[in-house]
Amino acid sequence: MSPVIRIHAQDNVVIARQQLLSGTVLAAEGVTISGLVPPGHKVATRDIAVGEPVRRYDQIIGVATQAIKAGQHVHTHNLAFSDFARQHLPSADAKPTAYVKPPRTFEGIVRADGRVATRNYIGILTSVNCSATAARAIADYFRRDIRPEALADFPNVDGVVALTHGMGCATASDGEELQVLRRTLGGYAKHPNFAAILVVGLGCETNQIQGLVAQEGLEEGVKLATFNIQDTGGTAKTVAKGIALIQGMLPEANRVKRVPVPLSHLTVGLQCGGSDGYSGISANPALGAAVDLLVRHGGAAVLSETPEIYGGEHLLTRRAVSAQVADKLLARIAWWEAYTKRNHMQMDNNPSAGNKAGGLTTILEKSLGAIAKSGTTNLVDVLEFAQPISSRGFVYMDTPGYDPVSATGQVAGGANLICFTTGRGSAYGCAPSPSLKLATNTALWTRQEDDMDINCGGVVDGAETVQQAGERIFQMMIDTASGRPTKSERHGYGQNEFVPWQLGAVM
Repeated sequence: MSPVIRIHAQDNVVIARQQLLSGTVLAAEGVTISGLVPPGHKVATRDIAVGEPVRRYDQIIGVATQAIKAGQHVHTHNLAFSDFARQHLPSADAKPTAYVKPPRTFEGIVRADGRVATRNYIGILTSVNCSATAARAIADYFRRDIRPEALADFPNVDGVVALTHGMGCATASDGEELQVLRRTLGGYAKHPNFAAILVVGLGCETNQIQGLVAQEGLEEGVKLATFNIQDTGGTAKTVAKGIALIQGMLPEANRVKRVPVPLSHLTVGLQCGGSDGYSGISANPALGAAVDLLVRHGGAAVLSETPEIYGGEHLLTRRAVSAQVADKLLARIAWWEAYTKRNHMQMDNNPSAGNKAGGLTTILEKSLGAIAKSGTTNLVDVLEFAQPISSRGFVYMDTPGYDPVSATGQVAGGANLICFTTGRGSAYGCAPSPSLKLATNTALWTRQEDDMDINCGGVVDGAETVQQAGERIFQMMIDTASGRPTKSERHGYGQNEFVPWQLGAVM
């Protein structure tokens, strides 16, 4: 097996499968390694002049900042981001989807209104940070690892979780930040993975509970209870009241059973974090292959993290079903360019230190690998953060690149499963939607199998194809949606990873 991976015939770099020592001969490329090249990093396959584009995936990932000789390591010391004109050509690559009839099914929980859940939680939401401690105390009363007797009679309830945040006050009462926070909280309150919801407020905050209820069209009743600490009489009385309310919700929440439902009821949020040089070779394209299968069976997949598709958005607009959908994506890119400018940042302030250590050099390179998660089917819609996901097929949602914020928006939109690729070993889990972790390389899988659900390193090792790995991921999606617990669920991840997007100034 070759010690390097060539992605495209037109590329002028290849990727090291393992650490390459000076003098190593790359026979297929006709070059000899000069210096040390870490695993996952790039090697020049021909001389590259100063200012000349460097190509990976047959796409520009930056320009050489100094002359690079064939066989030399290509990274931050000799490659830099450079903007360039991109041809968007809306719908140029759109094509009919070959749907599978009849579609596959999973064992889901059908709610009274017809929505389908992959999990069955009771949730506690907070209107403001000031009620977070009380909400956590209520949820802790029902923790199976502390008080197993609290849920002993309710085996069909996956748990009681408190999703708290640091917002809800010190912001404009009619501004975008409050509107988006309420849209996020409302999306969680309406999520099918919650059998019932309790909302706890303080009482004097900007984000008044009744304002949340009104904006999001929520209906208080047996499945949605709300109250404030100030009205209840303090923290101790609030905790006692919350416990009593949830105890009253548990019997009905427990009256569920799983039944076969078509995959059109599965909406998968696509995430990557702690990416490395292998992400765009193994786990991301393998997840993309699984997404293609999901879409062909009627399901939906949601790509996000706008700062981490930057520079590759032309590949998505070419797949848009219409010019209008393409324009919606380009409008979000323009919004981000203005947003970063007014905050004295740039869209190329990425990758992270860990990304660079793993072999990624520029945001262009990172974005091209990240886009591979979306597969090859048509882009059918573009949404803003936490907006409801109603279309089936491949959808884009505008979110930051910060994984907990991005996934929070996806779940608020209705994602009932998350697939999260990582090359460095991100620790992440989600509630109420389960999160699958996909390792990009076998070394990570071996080192951190305790956190990883599936190893895609076989693609790098030559043990399986991208399509074969995608079929394994697709089957694991079905198994997880049917109730099989993920590694992060077993560790208790999910409550701390709820992070709404804080858009504006804190006053």
